[in-house]
Amino acid sequence: MPVLVITGTGTEVGKTVTTAAVAAAALAAGRSVAVLKAAQTGVGPDEPGDAQEVARLAGEVAATELARYPEPLAPATAARRAGRAPVHPQEVAEAAAKLATEHDLVLVEGAGGLLVRFDAAGGTLADAAQLLGAPVLVVASAGLGTLNSTELTVRELRSRGVDPLGIVIGSWPEAPDLASCCNLADLPDVAGTPLLGALPAGVGALAPADFRATARHWLAPRLDGTWDAEAFRMRHAP
Repeated sequence: MPVLVITGTGTEVGKTVTTAAVAAAALAAGRSVAVLKAAQTGVGPDEPGDAQEVARLAGEVAATELARYPEPLAPATAARRAGRAPVHPQEVAEAAAKLATEHDLVLVEGAGGLLVRFDAAGGTLADAAQLLGAPVLVVASAGLGTLNSTELTVRELRSRGVDPLGIVIGSWPEAPDLASCCNLADLPDVAGTPLLGALPAGVGALAPADFRATARHWLAPRLDGTWDAEAFRMRHAP
């Protein structure tokens, strides 16, 4: 798995922190890691973006972004409004493939959900994953509404012949409600793909050293971690 694409079921589901956790666990396992942010929006020219945040939390990660647009909008819209060239899926795939010749693992982080548009032609992260032949990790929210958005995301991947590697809950609440607890069993059932981790809410605020030391405990062995989905589900059984 030299390239892993990471998408969210929407915005603000914990995609960047999950990417950082996957990077930290891979580094702890002795692998070299690069993170590629296809299109960064809503960040000024001198501000750190998502790729830089992954590097800050995870450690020795090669951080790259292909384009940056100032307004917090979908990449295609942000590019158009800024009068700048958009990013195309082919560029994302080519950049990731090049990084894969230099690193053991390349993490390609999208912007928002799977079908957020990069360009006027409708190119998306799903297209980049198809071109790469890379699996996709889906970052989902914990609570009410996540079953629909997660199943739709996974269905779209499968319709394109793209492998959904699994699901990670990007922010597990300290006091989970009934829907969140039930979703531990329902998410892998409706999506037909395993639950590969759950990050406690707020871990992005940890000191980097603490984040790196703990990241593997939030992720399953498939992601170089020690997290046990069944034990976690039983602990939170409603």
